[in-house]
Amino acid sequence: MSEPAVKLIGCFASPFVHRAEVALRLKGVPYELIEEDLSNKSDFLLKHNPVHQKVPVLLHGDRPAICESLVIVEYVDEVFDGQQLLPSEPLARAAARFWATFVDKQFRESWIAMFSSDGEAQVVAARDVKANLTLIEGQLPEGKRFFGGDSVGYLDIVLGGIAHWMEMFEEIAGVPLLAEEEHPALCRWARAYTADEIVRQCLPDRDRLLAALTPKRDTFVSIAKAMATQK
Repeated sequence: MSEPAVKLIGCFASPFVHRAEVALRLKGVPYELIEEDLSNKSDFLLKHNPVHQKVPVLLHGDRPAICESLVIVEYVDEVFDGQQLLPSEPLARAAARFWATFVDKQFRESWIAMFSSDGEAQVVAARDVKANLTLIEGQLPEGKRFFGGDSVGYLDIVLGGIAHWMEMFEEIAGVPLLAEEEHPALCRWARAYTADEIVRQCLPDRDRLLAALTPKRDTFVSIAKAMATQK
């Protein structure tokens, strides 16, 4: 059997690698996952992503490497046949890209701030996370299961971290964020996303994910406090 033409450099527990995997699986693209140890980065990773030295990295035949999860998802959508991920209508495509940027900047910053703080600072950060979740929930099409409509699409993939990873962050930090009474539509979406047959194939095991994330909590809090004293 010949090797897959597509290889994905990734690592366990990354919601960004998850995005690339879901996009490939939804398109029905065979790929080889090359797991990377980010605490001891390989020459292979550094060769293919010398700028940021991060995962995911997509390798497609002899083409130049493609880095950054959002870029990879769009590339996969444009190059391979199969289910369309981004909306076909230009305005809807622009809106999806806008909210993807919102998720990776404003929402992610509030999420990291919550996870890397404690006390009053954590309370404030958690409030910001919930406000951002409300904004995101408002983008769900009325009467639809997914942001992509009746099937998983681009924005659903981008938000995969909320559907699966957020529960672990809540447990580790001891702060409830995504609650049925505050965000019922988003909770329904999260259940639908994680129950999707294709999505489930590349969701990391919950217990293993929790074990991998838990030690990072104290490290993040310590770094945040050290940075605060240096201002």
